[in-house]
Order: sequence, then C-alpha cells, then structure tokens
Amino acid sequence: MSSLRDGFHRTIDYLRISVTDKCNLRCIYCMPSGGVVPIEYKEILRYEEIARILKVAAKIGVRRVRITGGEPLVRKDIAHLVHLIKQIPEIRDLSLTTNGILLEQHAEELAGAGLNRVNVSLDSLSAEKYTEITRGGNLDAVLRGIQAAEKVGLVPVKINMVPIRGINDSEIEAFAKLTLNTSYQIRFIEFMPFDSQDLWSPERFVAVDEIRSRVGNLGTLVPAPVRKSGPAHYFRLEGAQGVIGFISPLSNHFCGECNRLRMTADGKLRPCLFSETEIDLKPALRQNMSDDEIHRLIILSVKVKPEGHNISMRQAGMENLFKFRKGSGRPMSKIGG
Repeated sequence: MSSLRDGFHRTIDYLRISVTDKCNLRCIYCMPSGGVVPIEYKEILRYEEIARILKVAAKIGVRRVRITGGEPLVRKDIAHLVHLIKQIPEIRDLSLTTNGILLEQHAEELAGAGLNRVNVSLDSLSAEKYTEITRGGNLDAVLRGIQAAEKVGLVPVKINMVPIRGINDSEIEAFAKLTLNTSYQIRFIEFMPFDSQDLWSPERFVAVDEIRSRVGNLGTLVPAPVRKSGPAHYFRLEGAQGVIGFISPLSNHFCGECNRLRMTADGKLRPCLFSETEIDLKPALRQNMSDDEIHRLIILSVKVKPEGHNISMRQAGMENLFKFRKGSGRPMSKIGG
C-alpha cells in the first residue's frame, strides 16, 4: 500500500478540501465585519476536478478527506461531490465541517451519498450570544441540524467550540456538560490569529491548559479511547456518554504529528495552515496535463511541508505572536477550516 512521507518522517494521509470561501455567517473570529472579497467563480475548482485530484492523491496514500469551506453547504449540489469521493475505494473516511445552519435540510441527502460524519462549529448555547458571535446566525437551526445528523447516522457528531475570553469563555463548562448525557464529541480549540479578524488580541486568548483545568472542576477526566485522525487529545468525564477533545495549535502545538495537507477552493495545496507556501494544482487541471503532473505536485507539496509553524507562546510571547500574524496572507475563510 502506498504512503506519503514528508521530510520529517510523518505519514501524510489526510486532505482537507475547501469547496468554497463563501459563508452564510460572518463569525467574529473568522471574518472582518465587512466580509472578504470572494474568489471568482471561474477560479473555483469543479467537483470533477476535485475528484480527479483525490483519485491521484488516494493512489499515493491519502485515506481521509474532510470537506470544508467557507461553509460547504452553501455550494450547490454538495452531495454530488460526496458521491464522487465515495467512488474512490482507497478513501476510508469522509467527513464535512459545517456551521450547521443548513444541515437539517441536507443531512439525509449527505448520508445517502455516503458521508460518514459531520463536525459542527458552535460557539455559544445562548441564542442571543450566538447571534452576536455569528453576526446573525440562528441557534435553533444549528441544534435542529445536529439532531438531523444524528437521526441519519452522521455520527459521532463533533462540536467545535472556540473559547474567546470575555465573549464566550464563560460557557466552557456548559459545553463540557453536554457530554454527560449525549454521545457528542465536544472539542475545544484555541483561538487562532488570522489576518481577517477584527477581534483577535492576546487578551482574548484562552489556552488549552486553562480550558482543561476548568473542565476538570466538573469531575475526574480520564483518557478516552477514541480513534484519532487529527490533533485532538480526548478525555471523558467519569460516567459521561460523550467525550471531550482539546486542540492546542498555539500553546502546545502538534506539528510533530501533523498528517494533513489543505487544498483551497481555487486549487492550491497548502502544506501548513500557518505557512504562505502554496502549490497550485489548477494549471495542471485546466491545461489538460497528465495525472503524472498532478502526482508530482502533490509529492512536491509534501516535500516542502515544514517541520512546524514556529509560532509558540512559550517561545515568542503573546505580543510577538500578534505582531507576527497581522497582515499575513489569506484569511481563514479562504484557506479552509
């Protein structure tokens, strides 16, 4: 069986694919209040182009795929892409990250097309605060979407929460308590700085160590035997049905075990989330080059994958991190979550 190995002996078997940079929300930690200029439609990869790339990538070791955005459910006929990907026999796991607003109406179709599970971004359990954070989102729609996903078997449902001090960090414990009587995987993710944000500052940052300490006040945390395909470290409150994951891209970054590449909606492979290095696949697709050229470009993206992003609060301090990130490249909505 083929496998992709980078220069630091990491196996690269996971590709996150953004299908659009458009979104039906304007979350305060993802986009500036005025939004961002969207990628031109003609520059966005067609579903068949994405499937062609994946067929090549799967032959050389990619086994897990996540569909992202922007918000992937705003793209028309997304279930067709799911169907195309599921025809690639080497792909073992296919998931989708969504804000959940449109999930209720798409869950059954996505499951029928072969999607395995969903990750839902949800940063408040208060309807009023959720609307504030998302600049207009409807919490009830998201909760109905989560229920619909469970009903059709898109499980386990993973709920991603980004604690932001002074905004929603008071809800950390409430999110953790959701695992007591449900099978949800609640994942706490550190607030990351990107150029598109009006909000990010060192004072807003909540480190995983603090989050875990606060969750631990609810009861004993024990390691949870969860099959991992990403950076979360999973625990369970004793007696709970669900599990809790902690993801620390900044305070204790996980670069040494990174197994992924990202592809933007306009066809650029990014070996690292925090690097501006991009390998453009679109010319090979649009100029009718052979699969060998696509293969070469994928291998190149793995070869140039850095050892780490070198952004660490322990080394540089929060102020230096803030200065480093402001004014640096694509916003998160254009990279893919």
